[in-house]
Amino acid sequence: MMSLERWPKVAELREKLNGKAKAEPGFRFYILYDKLYRKDVLEAAYALCRKNDGAPGVDGETFEQIEARGVNEFLEGLSHELKTRTYAPKAVRRVMIPKPGKAGEFRPLGTPTIKDRVAQQAAKLLLEPIFEADLPDNAYGYRPDKSAHDAVQDVMRGLKDGYRDVVDADLSKYFDTIPHDQLLQSVERRIVDHKMLTLIRSWLKAPVQVEDEKTGKTRIEGGRATKAGTPQGGVISPLLANIYFRRMLAAWERFGLGRKLKSRIVNYADDFVILTRGKAAEALRAARKILTGIGLTLNEKKTRICHAPAEAFSFLGFTFKTQYSMKGEAYLGMSVSDKKLAQHRERIREMTGSDRTLLAAKSLAEQLSWTIRGFWNYFSVGTRAKAVQTMERFTYYRMQRWMKRKHPKGGEWRERLAQVWPPLRAIFKQAQRPQSQRARPGDSAPTVDFAQ
Repeated sequence: MMSLERWPKVAELREKLNGKAKAEPGFRFYILYDKLYRKDVLEAAYALCRKNDGAPGVDGETFEQIEARGVNEFLEGLSHELKTRTYAPKAVRRVMIPKPGKAGEFRPLGTPTIKDRVAQQAAKLLLEPIFEADLPDNAYGYRPDKSAHDAVQDVMRGLKDGYRDVVDADLSKYFDTIPHDQLLQSVERRIVDHKMLTLIRSWLKAPVQVEDEKTGKTRIEGGRATKAGTPQGGVISPLLANIYFRRMLAAWERFGLGRKLKSRIVNYADDFVILTRGKAAEALRAARKILTGIGLTLNEKKTRICHAPAEAFSFLGFTFKTQYSMKGEAYLGMSVSDKKLAQHRERIREMTGSDRTLLAAKSLAEQLSWTIRGFWNYFSVGTRAKAVQTMERFTYYRMQRWMKRKHPKGGEWRERLAQVWPPLRAIFKQAQRPQSQRARPGDSAPTVDFAQ
């Protein structure tokens, strides 16, 4: 999350909420809603949403349109609606996007309106520090000061400590199946402000606008009758998902399963693995029983038991398996998974396709730089030298083909390629360095989250 330095009172409020929650684990917060429509809270919420950008919702309103009219006017209007309790979320616009590397398979992508995103972000600013006090250390997804890198390194520590019988778990449609009644019970364990609870319930019950791919017509689904699922594409959705999965992690701890089954769980959003010492089958049965009790199910086709490192398994885009040094010595390591590498290769192929030769070479190189740096920023831990070299050769080959199509006469393509390739090559060279040596002035591309 971006810094709240511009809004020191918001940062101070979050610290106080977190401190109170930590000091009194049983305390329930009963006055929160009045802080939701504070000017500084909404300003901070808008800035966070603006940073993430995103497409407009069902109302078609963009950030540029809001800013042309005036952000203050927009926030004052939202503040008034929240204060007078006339605010009501609009339908979420849903589109189906292809799953990388899975022809014919799609996943839903929900886009709330910008107004709804800002309102959810404001609520998250207040709720997150409270529930942060309750989330266990082995839950890493979408949390301040935690990352997918922390999660995979935790897995590696467990494997090195001898927890090598692994439950490679896969939840079935987690975000779509969280039961509303039980989720709200989890929220109510800490929040008794009925206005805030009513607001959260309204987001859970927000209808979804779906466009028919064949006819182009739209229809409305869900609404008040919906009994499961977190807001699609909602800013607050990951927090609610973390709050609910805490039930699983808390039950594991409460029943003493870490000790009884010699096990450790590492969780990131809807992904988790259970590392055990010879108790994987028992751990799987226990996990299945707990999950069933809270209305969740495992994807039995994808969930499996394996013995690492002889049997490889993947988590958050990294594969854990036996690897070999330059001298041929075997060791336990982690590296970018074949699946993620194939998806990245396909992305490079699309970007350098024959239908994109109207693009200027410099523009293409800049787009590739952003994509490649983002990928290797995420996969900057573990073993990667061979994968980096493979992708460097593939990218050069694709750029070479693209240049030949764009400049088919003579040898002009060689000169053009020589002009744009060096900066790209430098990214690959940098990607092979240890993580601590990789920061460099001008490297502003974000770390893209390839965990999902």
